[in-house]
Amino acid sequence: MRRRQLPGEPEPPSKGELKRRAHSVQDLADRLIDAEDLPLEALGLPETVRDAVQLARKITSRAALVRQRQFVAKLLRKTDVEQLRTAIESRAADHQLEARLFKRVERWRDRIVEEGPAAVDALVAECPAFDTAEFRALADEACRERRVGGSQRAFRQLFRAINRELASV
Repeated sequence: MRRRQLPGEPEPPSKGELKRRAHSVQDLADRLIDAEDLPLEALGLPETVRDAVQLARKITSRAALVRQRQFVAKLLRKTDVEQLRTAIESRAADHQLEARLFKRVERWRDRIVEEGPAAVDALVAECPAFDTAEFRALADEACRERRVGGSQRAFRQLFRAINRELASV
């Protein structure tokens, strides 16, 4: 039995557990400060936390930023952070999905430019919603641009067309 524990009460958290919790809140504060596109008003944070986060986003001095990050973490320890943690994790999941889609579109575009009509047929088989005549013309133009060099207009348009279709699937 620890010194401050009263008989019949649950055991207080260990020093290691308290440190893990503090580090968890510090990481959450760092992610909140770094997530500049996350609207603070929609999260339901107290005004003091919102002000501290906004100030931290403006600070350029490294030492001052470290102190401000610790201050934001201190303020967050006094609030319920589960809603905030959920919002930041869902934002991170959205970013991961966007990155996967972007990489998938890039792979298809590069494959189409390298392989030509065979890759176009494979993509049309996967996504039958493609306007095949227009899409094939765009793919041919992108292949020609890549061989000849110069402008990359069709190459970018091909990327946009693939992105539109794969994002809607």
